[in-house]
Amino acid sequence: MRKKKKVMPKKTRSINYDYVVKNRFIVFLIFIIIIFIILLAKLFNVMIIENDKYNDKIDVLTYVKTSGESAPRGRILDRNYNVIVDNIAVKTITYSKRKDVSTKQMLEAARTLSRHVYIDISKLTERSKKEYYIAAYPEYCNKLIKEKEYELLAQKKLTSNDIYELKVERITDKELSKLSEEDLHVAQIFYLMNSGYAYSEKIIKSNVSDEEYAYVSENNASLYGFNTSVSWERTYPYGDTLKSILGTVSSTKQGIPAEEKDYYLSLGYSLNDRVGLSYIEKEYENYLKGEKPEYEVVSSTETKLIKEGKRGNDIVLSIDIHLQQEVERIIENNIWRCKGEANSEYYDHSSVILQDPNTGEILVMASKKLVDGVIVDNVRSILTNPITPGSVVKGASMLVAYNTGAVHFGERVMDEPIKVAGVAEKSSYHNLGVIDDITALAQSSNVYQFKAAIRVNGQEYHRNMKLNFNQSAFDTYRTMYHSFGLGVKTGIDLPVESSGYGAKKDKAAGNLLDYVIGQYESFTPLQLSQYVSTIANGGNRMQTHLLKEVRESTDSNELGKVIFTYEPNVLNTINTSRENMDRVRYGFWAVLNASNGYGRGYMEEHLRGAGKTGTSQSFIDTDGNGVIDTETITTSFVGYAPYDNPKVSIEVSSPNVSHPNPSYEFTSLVSYRIVREVMSTYYNYYGI
Repeated sequence: MRKKKKVMPKKTRSINYDYVVKNRFIVFLIFIIIIFIILLAKLFNVMIIENDKYNDKIDVLTYVKTSGESAPRGRILDRNYNVIVDNIAVKTITYSKRKDVSTKQMLEAARTLSRHVYIDISKLTERSKKEYYIAAYPEYCNKLIKEKEYELLAQKKLTSNDIYELKVERITDKELSKLSEEDLHVAQIFYLMNSGYAYSEKIIKSNVSDEEYAYVSENNASLYGFNTSVSWERTYPYGDTLKSILGTVSSTKQGIPAEEKDYYLSLGYSLNDRVGLSYIEKEYENYLKGEKPEYEVVSSTETKLIKEGKRGNDIVLSIDIHLQQEVERIIENNIWRCKGEANSEYYDHSSVILQDPNTGEILVMASKKLVDGVIVDNVRSILTNPITPGSVVKGASMLVAYNTGAVHFGERVMDEPIKVAGVAEKSSYHNLGVIDDITALAQSSNVYQFKAAIRVNGQEYHRNMKLNFNQSAFDTYRTMYHSFGLGVKTGIDLPVESSGYGAKKDKAAGNLLDYVIGQYESFTPLQLSQYVSTIANGGNRMQTHLLKEVRESTDSNELGKVIFTYEPNVLNTINTSRENMDRVRYGFWAVLNASNGYGRGYMEEHLRGAGKTGTSQSFIDTDGNGVIDTETITTSFVGYAPYDNPKVSIEVSSPNVSHPNPSYEFTSLVSYRIVREVMSTYYNYYGI
């Protein structure tokens, strides 16, 4: 048996724990020192080396900027630089709600203000009284709500707004009768403080007295948001002349329109900024708006002006304001004269447009209307109210006849009553016998246009013939009319314009005969003006416009430099030959200058005018029940001068100037008189 080897136990190595701890501490200390050195280096870099850089970053992060109220808008001037819309300074008391102010403090401030500033309470509503009552007597009003209703509120079955409306509903007249005169003034101020957008600046009172202004200025620190400012209002040196087209501007209380809030905010506007609401003020908002002053918020009570406010740019219109006033006077005088003549009971207005046919600029746009014995401005109707044009459109109709070969220059046609199946007999004003194309325009032959239209329709006239329905014939005429601006928008630089009234669907062949003499579709006076201007300049349809140029604003009343000039814009050129257009222009010359022309005398001979008269059947609703019940007669005129180098075009229309009367046939010459007087006045201003 083998003898087991004896195993000796291993010798245990002793560990010096003090030594280990000491070494680890030294490593940790070195690590800490390295970190500290890095931090010191970083700190040195931030505080010394890149101090300016990080200070700039802090400034950016802590910088707070705010804007003052809207700066005054730019002025509006006429073509001769007469100011027709300006600004006047207005002392104002304003209110801006602070986030840390309670309803109780607001009422306190309103009550204090009411003792020193007179507030008109004539427009204080019952609703406003109740809202004041809820704010002034919250404990009493809380008791108006039943316990069950508070439970429903907690369960979210009623909203806090529902609870508020219940309080409003349950405040009785008896409670409101307890309000004193002072309470009512406070209620009105409280209403003004809370109207509009929550934290926007509110106008409490404009045109305040010096004493009221001084009181608020001296005590604004203790008035919880009330302050003073110098605001502005639009002023009109020429009164109501053209005012409806110049447009309106919102108040600070209105601010930007709610329906356009997103649009204006995207452009950097504030909720309480004043903006153009209509017509010129709205169309050229981007030029007219002022630049608001900007402030740096230094502290909760201190601001520093960093950028001065600036008035908006001035816009110059193509209108001649003095000529405009003269034309308006002519219209008014002739309205009164016409109303003293027979068969004029349905007549109430006339309109006039003077335009530069070569540029599209409008020199005069005037319309006056008699309403309840008073003559009022009616210029917007020029843009929006179509009229039955009658024979003034025969220039476009004749051009279709030339273009299609339905008529050739000098072709003679018998002017006689015509009869087609299913349509009542039609004729010219008089039977003119055998006439050519120029006489047809000069004497306003309907029959010449009828027979030409039948050829365009693909047929030749014979009595009692069946006139086939041919949509392409309608389309041919309509395309030509549209190319002149008849039945389409003129492109005028205003936010509102009608396209006229066109047939939705052509149904009867006989309507084609009405179309070619201006009895089928209706057009606005502005479209008729663009139409005759296109004939005057030889075939270019110019965009109609009111803006002439924009001037940079200045610190004085002096005109600034031109920053924009409206360049004439050709919308389209009439699709015809120069010979065809000149032939129509010759026919327009014959209307006023040929011995047999129906327009002789419309312009004085030295004006060397050309044009086209028009008389049309029109129909109106005389009793306001929505049913057309009475036939009337409308007279119109379009023309230009001088015929060989046109400088001005004119459109005059007088709707419903007469009506068929079996007892006494009479139609006033009101349009004739207006044309003659207006053109004579234009000559006195500009010559020819």
